Amino acid sequence: MFARVYSMGIRGMEAFPVEVETNISTGLPCIDIIGLPDAAVKESRVRVQSVAMNCGLRFPKGRITVNLAPADIRKEGAIYDLPILLSILAAGGQISADLSRSVFVGELSLSGELRPARGVLPMILSAKENNFTDVYIPFPNSDEGEIPRNGLFYPVKSILQLIDHLSGKERIPPCRPIEYMPVKGSTLLDFADVRGQESAKRGLEIAAAGGHNLLMIGPPGSGKSMLAKRLPSILPDMTFEEMLETTKLYSVAGELSRESGLIRTRPFRSPHHSISAAGLAGGGTLPRPGELSLAHNGVLFLDELPEFSRNAMEILRQPLEDGTVTISRASGSTTFPCSLMLVAAMNPCPCGFYGHPSKHCRCSEAMVNSYLGRISGPLLDRIDLHLEIPPVDFAQLNSSRTGETSAQIRDRVNAAREIQNVRFRDLPVSCNARIPAGHLQEFCRLTESAESLLKNAFHRLGMSARAYDRILKVSRTIADLAHSRDIESEHIAEALQYRTLDQKYWRG
Repeated sequence: MFARVYSMGIRGMEAFPVEVETNISTGLPCIDIIGLPDAAVKESRVRVQSVAMNCGLRFPKGRITVNLAPADIRKEGAIYDLPILLSILAAGGQISADLSRSVFVGELSLSGELRPARGVLPMILSAKENNFTDVYIPFPNSDEGEIPRNGLFYPVKSILQLIDHLSGKERIPPCRPIEYMPVKGSTLLDFADVRGQESAKRGLEIAAAGGHNLLMIGPPGSGKSMLAKRLPSILPDMTFEEMLETTKLYSVAGELSRESGLIRTRPFRSPHHSISAAGLAGGGTLPRPGELSLAHNGVLFLDELPEFSRNAMEILRQPLEDGTVTISRASGSTTFPCSLMLVAAMNPCPCGFYGHPSKHCRCSEAMVNSYLGRISGPLLDRIDLHLEIPPVDFAQLNSSRTGETSAQIRDRVNAAREIQNVRFRDLPVSCNARIPAGHLQEFCRLTESAESLLKNAFHRLGMSARAYDRILKVSRTIADLAHSRDIESEHIAEALQYRTLDQKYWRG
């Protein structure tokens, strides 16, 4: 007696079809699961027997062989409980429905209920691409089943409910697609709450408009963290493609909230400085996304940057350039996307008051140089904007005058991003910070005065080729905010002033 049921597996961010083949032959009663299963999959043989007994199902007797194909790809997790049990029941003649175009995913509790699974969204999207008509998922994952705009995705509460559905006794209502409306910025944290720091707000607006990396340096209490936490309130609206890709990442990582469904706001990740390099980049025997990938299409905020380990900081270099992070293991390589904005904050010295206008710095010159030396030149060169955050004086703190709201700044950011969307409509580029090197001359046209100013600054400041590219990209964003077709000298001048802190702090 033979039966075949289909399921899905996860490898990195991508899902692939898995054939669950069951053969029942004469012999001593036993269950063998083959096809490169991990420990959790092997334990399914015990769970499915207990589920069948507790739910009053007749479990076939004899030698049962379950094969998970393709056999050369490792299968992980308990998501194969449901298809394994169904294939055994079908091979035993208890299920007569046609299962050839259906996919089943889910871990079973001993009472027969389905538990939530990790990576359901990429599984159902892959099932659609492979022309499966029906996909059965655990009921706790029904929010993920509402994301695709077409297809039949059934949220299953228990094995008995599924058997009744397949036999035609009581149909399970499919998931209904949801509407996709972008969620506006946070209403709890607003830039109107920030007193003073107008130049810092301008720098954050430019960073949000062009997707640029940003470093803030200043004494304790000057508002660096306060400014960074309000950055999500001015980030541009997410496109549906960005929502879908971000939600897939969180589904694979097992961090998708059971109530949220589609992620509609840009991620803001703020890991503690004790995080390891693997925690940032991702890893594991079967690689999973790290903080870099979980910040994809959003912001990765590193507070107290020099306190991070050297390995953790240096691992940022390649992902910041490529927008992807590749994790290699003996079994193969996995690539996760990480197109993000890096926002970092730091003090200028261990005590925090180096260069303070009124407080005395207790650090020696050697201590200051050692502290700043924790940030390597190559990493600093990959940060587009360097902002000095001065202390706020009493008059500004005590003023009743409020600054611009996040909504006002966000409108300008969205207008600049719309210009970029038109500019990059034929390229896989989402913002100015990602302009390919081969298109810089096309998209970043300079006036004669702007070109002369940039040429003088390049020689006088000893810029690298990377710094030159990044100044052009920041200038392009400043011009977009000003609705200027070409880059003028004032746009270059403003971009240059955001690249001077390495001259002040890192070169004495």
